[in-house]
Amino acid sequence: MSAVLRLSRRFAAPPERVFAAWTHPDVLREWWAANVEWEGAEAEVDLRPGGRYRLGMRDSASGAVHVVTGEYVEVDPPSRLAYTWTWEGEPAEMQGSEDTHVVVEFVPAGGGTLVLLTHSGFADERIRDLHDAGWTACLDNLERRVLGRQPA
Repeated sequence: MSAVLRLSRRFAAPPERVFAAWTHPDVLREWWAANVEWEGAEAEVDLRPGGRYRLGMRDSASGAVHVVTGEYVEVDPPSRLAYTWTWEGEPAEMQGSEDTHVVVEFVPAGGGTLVLLTHSGFADERIRDLHDAGWTACLDNLERRVLGRQPA
C-alpha cells in the first residue's frame, strides 16, 4: 500500500496565471524551492505529454542543488497537469519516493484559483511527510515570490 499526499491552496490569480507559473521555466526558477530560505536553481520544461522536465533548487546555506525529474503524462492548460516524479541521484533521504506521480488541478474559485495537488505512490508515510513539508514551502514561495505580486 502506498501513501498519498493531498494539498490545496487558493491563490488570488486566475488559473491561466497560476498554470503559467507552474510551467514556464523563468517563473519556476523564481519559486521552485522546498524551503522558504532556498532558491530556484534551474528549470527545463518540455510541456507536452511525453515531454520531460528537470527542476533544481539550491540550499542557500550549503549551496547543494537538489533536482527532481520526470515526464509529463497529461497537459491540459490551464486546468490540469500530471507527471512522474523522481529525485535525480536517488538521495538516501528521499528513498521511497522514486517514480511517484503528481497531479495538479487548477480550479477557478471566486476570482482566483484553487490548486489541488495529489502526489501519490510513496513507499511510506515518512517519505510522504517529507514531501508534504517540501510542497508546502513550494506553495508558500509561489505565493510570496510570484502570485502575491502584480504581473509586470
